[in-house]
Amino acid sequence: SGQNCCENMNFDHFQILRAIGKGSFGKVCIVQKRDTEKMYAMKYMNKQQCIERDEVRNVFRELEILQEIEHVFLVNLWYSFQDEEDMFMVVDLLLGGDLRYHLQQSVSFSEDAVKLYLCEMTLALDYLQSQHIIHRDVKPDNILLDEQGHAHLTDFNIATIIKDGERATALAGTKPYMAPEIFQSFMNGGMGYAFEVDWWSLGVTVFEVLRGWRPYDIHASNSLESLIQLFSTVSVQYSPAWPKDLVSLLRKLLTVNPEHRFSSLSDMQTSPYLVDINWDAIYEKKMDAGFVPNKGRLHCDPTFELEEMILESRPLHKKKKRLAKNRSRDNSKDSQSENDYLQECLEAVQQEFMIFNREK
Repeated sequence: SGQNCCENMNFDHFQILRAIGKGSFGKVCIVQKRDTEKMYAMKYMNKQQCIERDEVRNVFRELEILQEIEHVFLVNLWYSFQDEEDMFMVVDLLLGGDLRYHLQQSVSFSEDAVKLYLCEMTLALDYLQSQHIIHRDVKPDNILLDEQGHAHLTDFNIATIIKDGERATALAGTKPYMAPEIFQSFMNGGMGYAFEVDWWSLGVTVFEVLRGWRPYDIHASNSLESLIQLFSTVSVQYSPAWPKDLVSLLRKLLTVNPEHRFSSLSDMQTSPYLVDINWDAIYEKKMDAGFVPNKGRLHCDPTFELEEMILESRPLHKKKKRLAKNRSRDNSKDSQSENDYLQECLEAVQQEFMIFNREK
């Protein structure tokens, strides 16, 4: 279809290739834009489910953040649009799998590979900080590799923006990766926290990707009291095989007091472990990756595709028919009060949703 420059992007501009994942937020599939033949990942979230689970706020905040940022080591947003059923986000396609997937496949990452991820994530976090953004969910699950093996940070679902001098206070994140001050501040109404929390999570992540387990044995079930206790008593066991400089850098990231923690590119550049890094070369992806994901394999669980085809009550590939049917039925009102309230919410989402097109 000859695309008019001024019409908004919509579902019909994309060909659905296959389902590749699902999370709490919705589902992800690989799509190809029909006019340019460019491939993307498309995340789609059912509106009614978002309303029922009270997740609309999060989706909107994520969109608001993604529309403002773009960086080589992030998973960037290209388009957002909606129809009656779903909200859509079209983002960079990264087919190399996430670091959690590779850990589960027992990939053993070389120190060089992890050093590159560390540098790439350092640039990503430094950029986010310049944009006043705390990611709050840095972990192997949210670091995706491209086919060359470079790392990209994804999932801004619980990110937050803090303007100059403000502090965040919400208890947000994934427990084993959350910095001590998040728990402290929540328990004791302390000072709140800021960008340093992401650098703590980076420390935990680098440790885990190298070692296969985390520096602190923390689980979702741990009480906040026990965690605060843990950080003040447990000392982290570093691998004797690691270079001294690496260990001292990890100590700087896993520093309990955020005022003394490394939390910027300039901090990282002072580390002997990174002294010979050419940061421009890192930024330009000129550094060869130590681990290159298998080409010709989809680095994701194949069951998503089956579920989408067989078990899904509203499969994406049948959307066109379904919407046409709904539209023709649309004016035969079925009004119970609960349904009225849902309709109201759906209309609000329709109104408030931010349409975006990076090309414009």
